[in-house]
Amino acid sequence: MIRDSFKQGWRLITHEAHAHLAGKFARHWKNDQFEPPMPFTHVLDAIRRHDDSWITRDSHPEITKDGLPSAFSSSLVGQYEAFEEISLEPYLEVRKQATKQARKRDPYAAVLISMHTVNLLTEQADLSTLNEEQRSLHSEFINDQRSIQTAIKKDIRDNTIFNGYASDQDFQRAFEFLQACDSLSLFVCVDYDESTPLRHEHPRNVGDPVQIVYECVGSETYSCEPWPFDERELSLTIPYRYISQRAFDDAESFRQEYHDAAVRKRNITLLAD
Repeated sequence: MIRDSFKQGWRLITHEAHAHLAGKFARHWKNDQFEPPMPFTHVLDAIRRHDDSWITRDSHPEITKDGLPSAFSSSLVGQYEAFEEISLEPYLEVRKQATKQARKRDPYAAVLISMHTVNLLTEQADLSTLNEEQRSLHSEFINDQRSIQTAIKKDIRDNTIFNGYASDQDFQRAFEFLQACDSLSLFVCVDYDESTPLRHEHPRNVGDPVQIVYECVGSETYSCEPWPFDERELSLTIPYRYISQRAFDDAESFRQEYHDAAVRKRNITLLAD
């Protein structure tokens, strides 16, 4: 779940909806300066479905110790020490299932999703709050994910349809593209109001790679500089549920209100400067 403070309550967006928004950004990522990585169909699958493993949990949402909807929020932008307000063990299980599910569907996408998971839990994670047992669990998980990546890459390289797209550099480029689309979607979903770079530098058709910076420029209006999209204005929608209560005494009452809430559409605009 993704939680955005709205009016007197919360605007709640599922991980699945967030990932689909990231996929929409990926589809539009092409102009005279930028092109998406290949093989695009498989890269797009990874982006659109990198959070499919959250569907079950989002359908049975939890609350935090403070009674808030347990979710990613603007306070977690740029930091993952809280593991999206979920204890480590169930968080790792969700991330494990993400790779497992994708491997059955699209092995190329599974590598990218696993790389994304490892990055969240290493480069982006603050592990200082973990105890010794949790550190061991974390280390075992990371090693397992890296072993899975190696095994899938070998299978992919034995498949001639991926000739020219299966080097470590190809996977790294596609992974960084996923991370950029993911971070842009998260910023928009939580209506983040600070100017912030998307993850990684990105290659241009001519010239050196460049950092792309997100900015909130108005009510439900956002921009990127330099502009990577094929249209100067993108009008998109995000499904969400609005919860008027700020905190709950128990998870069951929160779930009842969440499931009773109508699915609404939030209209957003990405606008070139």
